[in-house]
Amino acid sequence: MALDADSETLEDLLALLPARRRVLSWVRHGEGLVGWGTAAEIRTSGPERFAHAAKWFEELVAVSTVTDPVGEPGTGLVGFGSFAFADLPGFSVLKVPSVVVGKRGDVAWVTTVGPAAAPPPALAPAPEPEAPRDVVFADAYVDGEHWMRIVADAVSRLQDGDLDKVVLARDLLAAASAPIDIRSVLRRLAAAYPTCWTFHVDDLFGATPELLVRRERGLVTSRVLAGTIWPTGEEDFDHALASSLAESSKNLEEHEYAARSVADALEPHCSSMNVPEAPFVLKLPNVMHLATDITGVASDGVSSLDLAAALHPSAAVGGTPREDAVALIAEIESMERARYAGPVGWMDASGDGEWGIALRSAELIDDRTARLFAGCGIVAGSDPATELAETQAKFVPIRDALS
Repeated sequence: MALDADSETLEDLLALLPARRRVLSWVRHGEGLVGWGTAAEIRTSGPERFAHAAKWFEELVAVSTVTDPVGEPGTGLVGFGSFAFADLPGFSVLKVPSVVVGKRGDVAWVTTVGPAAAPPPALAPAPEPEAPRDVVFADAYVDGEHWMRIVADAVSRLQDGDLDKVVLARDLLAAASAPIDIRSVLRRLAAAYPTCWTFHVDDLFGATPELLVRRERGLVTSRVLAGTIWPTGEEDFDHALASSLAESSKNLEEHEYAARSVADALEPHCSSMNVPEAPFVLKLPNVMHLATDITGVASDGVSSLDLAAALHPSAAVGGTPREDAVALIAEIESMERARYAGPVGWMDASGDGEWGIALRSAELIDDRTARLFAGCGIVAGSDPATELAETQAKFVPIRDALS
């Protein structure tokens, strides 16, 4: 059902989320999708996790009766998904909520899903959720010194020519004195990082700056981020930092690997493509990245989830060559990534959708405990102490949202 996009009720989609843990969100610049309730879901794992989820959703669409007068990407039947980084271990989930509220530009809508036609719910902003209290952070699988030794090991292998790039991650644990209301965390992330996609799917949450792939009426877009520097808040100095990032051989090398891996993965699924010759500098509140937007036209029958499966894991989260990098991660990283750095997002019945990479993210382990993730690309010229500092900077969005 269409809604008035200018209504004050829809000014903040995240404010509509009811007081329950299993809510869903995919919001950027105040637009996107939120949902709650569960009409249907699949949990899957292993190397065929994407195919299993895609087949399940296709079969669900085939037996569903859909009334969709709005006819925009994200209307009608929609599934929110989050997929494991590795084939094993870890689970993946694709979930169809019983209520979805969406907004894009001057169009807004509410969708209800169930065994029988149901009137749309009354929409109103919920009371302000309570912020997390007395949060204490601690190293999880390995501490900083241990992690720098892991990075040094990887650099040695890279210098020996075993591979070109590997992405290594680490984690922190956050413990609160009272149950964490995820709605408060999501609102904080969306306010602080409006240019990122604020997401929550089955206890995995974050604000990712990296769009793995978007399919909208056949047009495919993928944003690649690789190469990082930290702003100071001083405009003139930060302008110089941005210039140095754009000229850094180490960061340009890392970015080139990532962009090429995305282009190579998309090419078999697109009838045409455009890959810019040089990246631009994307400025976020606490970090600057080299970025490239790759575009194309999807081949017939290729859904957004198919494209996400083809792209994962890109060099931005795995490395190059892909198989060798993923094998090295499994050997030396010393932690289970679960759904960190896996695809997260949504898909509708037409195959349109948006899938980001679950970066700047964390997972609720229980009501009071979250596990935070951060990683960085390692190449032959990487310095372990610098890479450790980069992970600390990448923890900041979630730490601030929880603190």
